[in-house]
Amino acid sequence: MMINVTNLTIARGGIKLLEGVSFTLAAGKALVLRGPNGIGKTTLLRTIAGLQNPVSGQIEADRESMVYAGHADGIKPTLSVIENLKFWAQVFGNKDISKALDAFEIAPLVHQPAGELSAGQKRRLGLARLLVTGRPLWILDEPTVSLDAAAVGMFADAVRAHLEQGGAALIATHIDLGLDGVDQLDVAPYRAKAPEPGDFDEAFI
Repeated sequence: MMINVTNLTIARGGIKLLEGVSFTLAAGKALVLRGPNGIGKTTLLRTIAGLQNPVSGQIEADRESMVYAGHADGIKPTLSVIENLKFWAQVFGNKDISKALDAFEIAPLVHQPAGELSAGQKRRLGLARLLVTGRPLWILDEPTVSLDAAAVGMFADAVRAHLEQGGAALIATHIDLGLDGVDQLDVAPYRAKAPEPGDFDEAFI
């Protein structure tokens, strides 16, 4: 089991967003989070990735198996495409970036400074980082932002290949990626009740 989440309650700014969230994610599987904007999907992903603490509940997962990709592309604009990928590969102790270049069709851009890329190209470069980490558990927050239909297809293919190799993916997205057998979790039923006036943490008033 890649992730086992039990009765998890999360908050942002001292206000509870979701409570009682429970799910499991096994190797070779993907789970798509659904729910309206602002409900807490990003906070849930950040909590699972260890970037913030939960209010209560348990997250059973190997932190060293995870890689998180949020709204930022995570690239250095002054470095070239190939320098960015080599940097991230080195961070995770890897050398081969060829699969990442091929998967997102960025080989023709390798010597171009990342800061000169279009929004879609930057996003493709940012997602290509996933393939050089060597980590089996991808935690992805709206990964298809700025991607056209062709690039969304590249991303879906990359996820499909990752799952076939025994990896797993937890993804918050509003679009259909066309992946077969993907489970979905609607987080709306876990929306926390509106706080009473006395429930606010004084540190956030």
